Amino acid sequence: MAGPAAAFPSLPLLDRRSFLAAAPAAALAAGLAAPHAAVARAFSPADLQARARALAARPYKPPPAELPPILANLDYDGYRSLRFRPEAALWRNDRLPFQLQFFHRGGGYAKRVDLFEVRDGRAAPIVYNREQFSFRDGPAPADLPADLGFAGFRIHSPLNRSDYFDEAAVFLGASYFRAVAKDQLYGLSARGLGVDIGAREEFPDFRAFWIERPAAEDTSLIVHALLDSLSCTGAYRFVIAPGRETVFDVSARIYPRTDISSLAIAPLTSMYMWSGEGRRPADDFRPEVHDSDGLLMAAGDGGRGWRPLSNPPSSQISAFQQLGAGYGLVQRRRDLDAYADLEARYDRRPDVWVEPLGEWQGDVRLLELPSTSEAQDNIAAWWSPATPARRGQPLDVAYRLHWGQVAESGALATVVATRSGAAHDHADRRLFVIDFILPAALSRAELTAEASATDADVHEIHLDRTAGERNARISFQLDPGRNRKVELRACLKLSDKPCSEVWLYRWTA
Repeated sequence: MAGPAAAFPSLPLLDRRSFLAAAPAAALAAGLAAPHAAVARAFSPADLQARARALAARPYKPPPAELPPILANLDYDGYRSLRFRPEAALWRNDRLPFQLQFFHRGGGYAKRVDLFEVRDGRAAPIVYNREQFSFRDGPAPADLPADLGFAGFRIHSPLNRSDYFDEAAVFLGASYFRAVAKDQLYGLSARGLGVDIGAREEFPDFRAFWIERPAAEDTSLIVHALLDSLSCTGAYRFVIAPGRETVFDVSARIYPRTDISSLAIAPLTSMYMWSGEGRRPADDFRPEVHDSDGLLMAAGDGGRGWRPLSNPPSSQISAFQQLGAGYGLVQRRRDLDAYADLEARYDRRPDVWVEPLGEWQGDVRLLELPSTSEAQDNIAAWWSPATPARRGQPLDVAYRLHWGQVAESGALATVVATRSGAAHDHADRRLFVIDFILPAALSRAELTAEASATDADVHEIHLDRTAGERNARISFQLDPGRNRKVELRACLKLSDKPCSEVWLYRWTA
């Protein structure tokens, strides 16, 4: 079987680019939503799949997005002023291990999302009531429509301590969702599905959620979702277990309305502005600004590939062949001094690792967009199936999302820093320096260094061990010639076999 160095060849740059019943008004008891004051109907995952299949056979109809001007014209701060009252949380008084809070529609979250509580195999609408919210620190306007509905919801659980329900996960906007593990803050997001990411992108929506009422002893919450878009529909099931590592077991059946040439399974989105390497688009005191600093990939033979993220001068997509053991966006720098930001605390942002359940054939893709704002995601990573999705042919996928901190491989040396600059002795060359941390078993081993480039020359490859017995540094010079884009790779070797992560990098002129 191929070793780690052969497991992650970089590919050429790719081109960019009615089950829901209307709920009558329901009474509130002690400020709580009363979902079962409305009519409950039988629900099962098979019902949801049937709904998604039938919906895919009909022309696409966008979700309702009309709002009164007072809501439609909200800016970012105005929308944040629409606050859900914690005392109105669903299940708050039921001594259950989870509580639900809801998001108001408004501003950039205009689309209606229907919510249901599933109890004993029957689903009842969770009814909107303006009294659940405060509006600009005062009562909500009295003239809001009674059936306005919600934009999304968030899940609370005793994540950090037993006597307080922390926010653990959020479903809000298109098919986006995000989560945190114990002692972490929100950072990168996941999506239910991506279509033509990096091109004329389509953003599928989660149109409705069915949330199963947990039992008192449950440690996970089950959420079902209906996805809809111009190209496809989908029936999703999430089993969500918050904790020291928050785990989502995701299974979905996708029904293409049309042929889809570029489907993105388990897409992740993040933000990368700058670190010690690459361009710095702002005059800023902070050494680094990012939610994630690298794409980590694992092959079935135990090899790993590490691609440092970049904020490129123009958009770029990379594709990596590998054996499908998993991939994730990782925040490898975990010390506060690396960011010097006491408010954002980028050192506490989660990693997300995608673990395929079953055999996945295809490649991992990475989109990097130029950005000047840390408020916007400019990074996406996803699995691209080898076989295009065809109209009328359902696609089943299953995977596990690990939110927390990805464990390092105990057997491989790990990349901890990437730096580059002009080669002082050769004006037409670029110097690259890659630092590794060695596992104890390699600390005194006789290692060698390997570095290569596609369609370009690499010179003066050196391995330096003087920084300490657990440290190793590969340095080399790149002569790109007339190339304006070069794919680079490097790794450490022991007895002529790779013993480190494979460092992968794209240099552009």
